[in-house]
Amino acid sequence: MDLSRQELPLYRELAERLRGELHRFAPGDYLPGELSLAARFAVNRHTLRRALDELVREGRLLRQKGKGTQVLAQPMIYPMQAGSAYTASLSAQGHGVEAVLLDRRVRPASDTEARHLQLDPGSPLLELDTLRLIDEQPVSLIRHRYCASREPLLADYRGGSLRSHLAARGLTLSRAYSLIGARLPDSEEAQRLLMPRHAPLLTVLTLSQDLAGRPVELSYSTSRADCFEYQVAP
Repeated sequence: MDLSRQELPLYRELAERLRGELHRFAPGDYLPGELSLAARFAVNRHTLRRALDELVREGRLLRQKGKGTQVLAQPMIYPMQAGSAYTASLSAQGHGVEAVLLDRRVRPASDTEARHLQLDPGSPLLELDTLRLIDEQPVSLIRHRYCASREPLLADYRGGSLRSHLAARGLTLSRAYSLIGARLPDSEEAQRLLMPRHAPLLTVLTLSQDLAGRPVELSYSTSRADCFEYQVAP
């Protein structure tokens, strides 16, 4: 008799039960010891370890030699819909979201930027750099670009949701499209986001438009890949 075939459903069933209980632990907490867990679920240690292996492969747990099995923080899901906004979407999930203004400048638009925003090449462009913190941890850098004629609406912006800031001044934006990519961070990004240089970033180039369909904002975000999952709705 092939015992591995009999055991296979059991360890996967156990992995599912453990997966459903991880919300009881804070990131960084350690699970009870293997002997304790095996006794609780009435399985042998081999079955328990196979179940834990499943969750380690999924990035939910980390085995620390000499310490035990540690619960890892799970990525936040960001829904990419026409009306979704960074601050509002993540605040609705119960996270504390903060946007810090790092820099602002006016410079000539590149040919690509001008094409996206329907400007003449070299037109003056207003650029704002923001750092996004979630639950007080830096997770995203976003570069926002507008035609410089929008300066009066943004002159008093000092931080917080840019979408809300513009909406309060009569300019409501929605997402026209987004392009998602991935790459490694440069040294400044790694320093800002408190991440190693070998860990990946998720990048999103987004064009946002006003209610009349006119392009208004071209943004480029770089986010820690261990913090985000993007949910694309049809």
